[in-house]
Amino acid sequence: QVQLVESGGGSVQAGESLKLSCETSGFIFGSCGMGWYRQAPGKERELVGIITNLGSTLRYTESVRGRFTISRDNAKNTLYLQMSSLQTEDTAVYYCAADCAAYWRFDAYYFSPKYWGQGTQVTVSS
Repeated sequence: QVQLVESGGGSVQAGESLKLSCETSGFIFGSCGMGWYRQAPGKERELVGIITNLGSTLRYTESVRGRFTISRDNAKNTLYLQMSSLQTEDTAVYYCAADCAAYWRFDAYYFSPKYWGQGTQVTVSS
């Protein structure tokens, strides 16, 4: 049974930091590309960033570049999202996702998540 369980969300003030975790089970984590997405109220879900199975980070959305860092611990089957200098615009539900069929083709990384977590709420107030 595939499970992705996010944790670490909460309410913080602008400028503060949070670290989200996504604990996984039921699939071979170390073979899968992983991603963080978020969905703000009234908006579509957007990709925050991707990390390949070997730990290369890709495609941070422009608004979080330089503030958010994705990492993974394949020994613990866990994905992380370190968020710093949080802004009110970062308020959203954050989801982790897995694609165990992600692949490189030339210079492009094809990532289409098949597994999703239930999400964790992050609220940033001014």
